[in-house]
Amino acid sequence: MKLGSMMILGAILIAAGAHAEGAMPAGTVAAGKAKSAICAACHGMDGNSTDPQYPKLAGQQASYIYRQLVLFKTGVRQNPIMLGMAMPLSNQDMADLAAYFSAQKIITGVADPKAVAVGQAVYRGGDRASGVPACMACHGPDGRGNPGAVYPHLAGQHTTYLRTVLTAWHDGTTWGKTTHAEIMPTIARRLTAAQIADVASYIAGLHTATPIVPTQPTVNNAAFATNPPQQ
Repeated sequence: MKLGSMMILGAILIAAGAHAEGAMPAGTVAAGKAKSAICAACHGMDGNSTDPQYPKLAGQQASYIYRQLVLFKTGVRQNPIMLGMAMPLSNQDMADLAAYFSAQKIITGVADPKAVAVGQAVYRGGDRASGVPACMACHGPDGRGNPGAVYPHLAGQHTTYLRTVLTAWHDGTTWGKTTHAEIMPTIARRLTAAQIADVASYIAGLHTATPIVPTQPTVNNAAFATNPPQQ
């Protein structure tokens, strides 16, 4: 199957899979905050971890956080620490935690200037020679991701964490056997170690776009009355 078709099919199947597992409960920020203390040791009180081996959760899509907790709890995504943390959580607990962390603001990092050229090229254009698609095709030009397809927010994530995960995928780790789960390992296997390091650094320094609200020009009514425009 071609990679492009796999990405499209994966997005469709993840939605079907979520439906089969049962809809994610409606979580609340207040309830999630009350339950988040145990998460703070690794991920920070506001989801901005200080140790780069642990991912930042702040600003991550609630649907993505919820799904990863489900994968940890069921053992599909292997991590001894997170297995122990996720096992006692109910679906409602996971939804509340997801709602809380997604509502927090991520503190973005700074890219290594030496990594920007290659990192930006891979993120925005991929590598045609090795069949690597542009990262922004799924994660967006500003790294915001795609909640509907459960493609995560990447912008501002720790370089170390991103490099570790990409390297693990490159070396054969997967988070399940579904088509969706195979997308990133398939891509990562085509990246060189240098490309992984550079794109991870570039993403760490990527900032999500801030919408620009156009302002309306003001009219000085007094001046207008005194000097009306000439016809």
